[in-house]
Parts: sequence; C-alpha cells; structure tokens
Amino acid sequence: MKLLVATHNRGKLREFQEIFHDLPFELLTLDDVGIREDVAETGATLEENARLKANAYVRASGLLTLADDSGLEVDALNGEPGVYSKRYAGEGKSDAERNAHLLEKLRNVPQAKRTARFRCVIAIADAHGNVQTTEGTCNGKIAFESRGTNGFGYDPIFIVDGSTRHLAEFSSAEKNKISHRGRAAVKAREILREQFIAQKN
Repeated sequence: MKLLVATHNRGKLREFQEIFHDLPFELLTLDDVGIREDVAETGATLEENARLKANAYVRASGLLTLADDSGLEVDALNGEPGVYSKRYAGEGKSDAERNAHLLEKLRNVPQAKRTARFRCVIAIADAHGNVQTTEGTCNGKIAFESRGTNGFGYDPIFIVDGSTRHLAEFSSAEKNKISHRGRAAVKAREILREQFIAQKN
C-alpha cells in the first residue's frame, strides 16, 4: 500500500519511515508523485492547515495522504510564532535565519521565562473524504544559542524539558519518542493500523 506524506522534506520523510517501519506502507513524498504545487496554509490553527493539506493532496494524488503542521509556541512572545513558524522571519528564510530571528526577539528574556512547546497536528485523509487528526506536544524552553545537527527547523535552539540537551542533539530514535511529531505520528500509526491495514486483511 502507498501512503503519500505531504512534504518535499526528506528529513521529515525519514522520521515517518522510522516510526512506521513495521507497517506495510510504501511512503512517498510529493516529489515522488510529481506534485510540485504547495498548498497555501491559510488556516488559523495547526489542525486547519493539516486538514487543508491532506484534503488537497489526496484529491491531487488519489492516494491515502498524511499531512502535518507544526508550530513552536513561545510563552514570552504570547504564543508566537505558532502557526506562522515557517514564515516567522519572512518568506524564503533558512532554518538558521529563522532561529537567529527568534533568538534576537528573546535576547533580553531571562532563562526562567523562555518556556515554550512544539505542537504538531497530523491529518490522515482517504479518497472517500474522511479525515482524522492526531496531536503531539513537546515541552521545553528556548536556549540562548544553537546546538546540534540532527534535526531541522527550530530543533537546534529548543531544550527539551527534563534534559540539558537541545532537540537537535538527540538521535533520531530518541527524538521519535519525545518530539511533538513523533508523539503525533505514534497515534497516527494506530489509526493506519486499525482502520486501513485491518480493513485490507
């Protein structure tokens, strides 16, 4: 069975491949199926954006589709960047530029007030118009500098609760157990197993 993961990001695909390794799915990216168009993330919430993308790409591909939207919520910034995490420093900026922009906004914020969380919502859409969602959260705080190379987005500046390590310093296996996307994906795996694999058997 084929499962379209609505991303061009090979790093994100690898995360899902590791979590879904025991499922009989061939995971494909948008590039793999020849879809170049990006869906405008016009939703006001992570769930709305995940649903928008899942619905659009299942229509475009005809394949069972998994889409996610993630955001970093920083308490000292009243929940920003949130749903605008990818565009927080402006369109077309690199991860390093986005991280630098966020660190600059928090330059005078003391460590005790740098609490934050990553949130991820995953939407699974089938060709019959059914959409189901799962959510995962990872709590922590924003560091004063970047560290680590195993990750993307804001991972290098996020210190996980209960640890002194930045999220980008965790191995992929460790990260899949604690990250917001990993936690949402574990729940999504159960939906795939119970509702799509079980139906085939």
